[in-house]
Amino acid sequence: MLPKAENSWTLFEAAHLLNRAGFGGGPAELAALHALGRTQAVESLISPIEPLDAFPLPVWSTEEQMLADALVRKEQRRLAQQAMRDLSPAEAEKAKREARQKIQKEERQQGLEAQGWWFRRMLLTQAPLREKMTLFWHDHFATSIQKVRQPVLLVQQNHLFRQNAFGSFKDLTQAVLMDPAMMLYLDTQSSKKGHPNENFAREVMELFTLGEGNYSEQDIREAARAFTGYQLNRETGKVVHNPRQWDETNKTIFGKTGPFKGDDVIRLIFEKPQAARFMSKKLWEFFVYNKPSPVALDSLTASFQKSNFQTGPLLREIFLSKEFYSEASIRSQIKSPIQYLVGLLKQLEITEPPIGFLITAQQQLGQTLFMPPNVAGWDWGQAWINTNTLLTRYNLAGFLTKGAGELDKIPKEAQTKTPGMAPPPRIMGRGWQGPDYEKITPRPLRENPTELVDSLISRFFQNRVPDKARNSFIEYANSKQGVVFTNKETAELCHLILSTPYYQLC
Repeated sequence: MLPKAENSWTLFEAAHLLNRAGFGGGPAELAALHALGRTQAVESLISPIEPLDAFPLPVWSTEEQMLADALVRKEQRRLAQQAMRDLSPAEAEKAKREARQKIQKEERQQGLEAQGWWFRRMLLTQAPLREKMTLFWHDHFATSIQKVRQPVLLVQQNHLFRQNAFGSFKDLTQAVLMDPAMMLYLDTQSSKKGHPNENFAREVMELFTLGEGNYSEQDIREAARAFTGYQLNRETGKVVHNPRQWDETNKTIFGKTGPFKGDDVIRLIFEKPQAARFMSKKLWEFFVYNKPSPVALDSLTASFQKSNFQTGPLLREIFLSKEFYSEASIRSQIKSPIQYLVGLLKQLEITEPPIGFLITAQQQLGQTLFMPPNVAGWDWGQAWINTNTLLTRYNLAGFLTKGAGELDKIPKEAQTKTPGMAPPPRIMGRGWQGPDYEKITPRPLRENPTELVDSLISRFFQNRVPDKARNSFIEYANSKQGVVFTNKETAELCHLILSTPYYQLC
């Protein structure tokens, strides 16, 4: 076990926990977590009372609707084929093209709805760690709507990740073997006896479970033969194993020989000690900091193996550890775009984001839900920040705090369209006037610029900032005080505070 944190439990430590094990929060949410005490606060995150179905799935993504839609499309294809018999080749090709475009338009719209649905769930959920783990698994077992093309399968996969947020890493890996979205993304359905596809076998070892150097090319080739025979019914979204397409001959994997199937390969992988070490390190680096000490990693690995790869107990040990609250951990991570956007909305107490903001902001900052760049997922850390994205963060904060006119300042380089998705609205958040400053900064608070600044520093940072920065905020507030400190001046002060390097860290 890792050495546990001390009995003391500060508001800043509670904020650190909420930032890392969720997406941050406003003063009320933070105060409620702090009031629980450290142990109970961690337990409330790992064992949330919010039900899985608290946010109903988009209607088109339910299993019942998916099957109904499949029957409708099947009948439409039958009728279209009949009609094409009376068409010329050119007319038939035009009809096919128009049918494809109709389907693509529908899928683009569903993709946008799926992205908005998940983002709003992150923003409004009472189970933030569950959503953070869903994002973690989405990045770990990365699939993209650009290749899968069927948003319904991505939403179903998203539900799978949420169901297994704190469960067995081993069981989840087995489930991913039979996941329709993953099959389409890594072309598993094309892997057949005599023609094995190594894509899934390689990624499951290199990226999902063991890491480089812990398997051989022979293991990959043999595992690929074991992963043959899995087929996806595109109409029902169900995956089955077809024995006729499976290579039933013996394979030798990790020195063991037998007529293995795909689930046998997963079992063999998790018999290797490196599987526990690989995921322990990845979870530590996601929630704490890069490169844990060998001693800490040994402890986590032993705990993970002892719990039979249950992630919940491992997370509990991490969040109760002394090292999690160390100077090396606190404010050492660059916020990912999703972390930045959800946290910013929470701290500004915006529960109904401006029209178009959710999708456009993701695209501009480089992390669009359901669209990781490749099978390795997103690059994290410093990869999130460059000259354009940092300026875009500042300007998006200006838009949220000050209104739609601030969008004109977003650099053109950040306004690119995302391939395969609908372009962002020409005017995002038309009429957006900003947060409710009467609630965030009551009028009596504005009578004292120093108290106003300290209140906002507490809201956005939960702790002190360097004196130089604090003094510049106070100086700005004093210069804007005038007869009445209006919402306009308050918005400008908030924007100034949010447009600092300190706010990019959590």
